[in-house]
Amino acid sequence: MKTIITIQHTQSIHHTNGMIGSWTDWDLSELGKQQAENIGKKISIELQGRNIAMYSSDLARAKQTAEIVGKHLDVVPSFEMALRERNLGKCVGKSVQWLKDNIECQEKTIDDRMFSDAESRRDEWNRLLPLFGHIISSKDENIIIVSHGDLLSVFNAMWLGLGVETLNQFELFGLAGGVSYMFQNNEGKRFIKRLSDMSYIA
Repeated sequence: MKTIITIQHTQSIHHTNGMIGSWTDWDLSELGKQQAENIGKKISIELQGRNIAMYSSDLARAKQTAEIVGKHLDVVPSFEMALRERNLGKCVGKSVQWLKDNIECQEKTIDDRMFSDAESRRDEWNRLLPLFGHIISSKDENIIIVSHGDLLSVFNAMWLGLGVETLNQFELFGLAGGVSYMFQNNEGKRFIKRLSDMSYIA
C-alpha cells in the first residue's frame, strides 16, 4: 500500500500584500511559519516510526513549509522544479490588480494562457507528469508532497486517473495549509481519504 500526503504551502507574504504568487519567490509570513510548525507536529505523530520520502516545490514558500515539516519528521525534502506553481509569465512579480488590468487572454480552456509567455494548464500538467510517474512507481510507501494550489489541483486529477481534458470541466482545489491524504491499495485502487484538511494548521 502507498500513502501520499500532499500539503499546500502555508500562508505566504503574497497572501497578505495583494501580489501574485506564481514563480515569484515569496517567503512564508510569520503566521505561515507557525502553521507549518503545527502541521509538522501533527503529521509526525500520525507517521511515527514510518520511513518517509518527501518532495517539495523549490519556490521559497513551499520550500520553507517543507523544511519546517521535515524537521519534525527528521526528513530532508527533495526540491523539484516540477512541483512549482504555474508560471504566469510577465505577470510574475506584479500585483493582482496589475493582472486584472493587463491580462491578455481570459482562460476558458486548458490550452489558454493569461499571457503570451505564461504556462497553460496543459503545460503545467506536462511539466508535472514525469515526476508524478516517478513518485507513483517508486517503492516508497509513505510520501509527502509540498506544493501550491494550482499544481496540486492537477496532481489530484492525475491521482484519480483522469485525463488532462477533464480540467476543462472540473477540478479538486484546496486552500493554503490544507493537508490531503491519499492511499493506493495493493490492488492498485486509489482513494482520497481527506482533501485540504485545514485542522492541521490550528
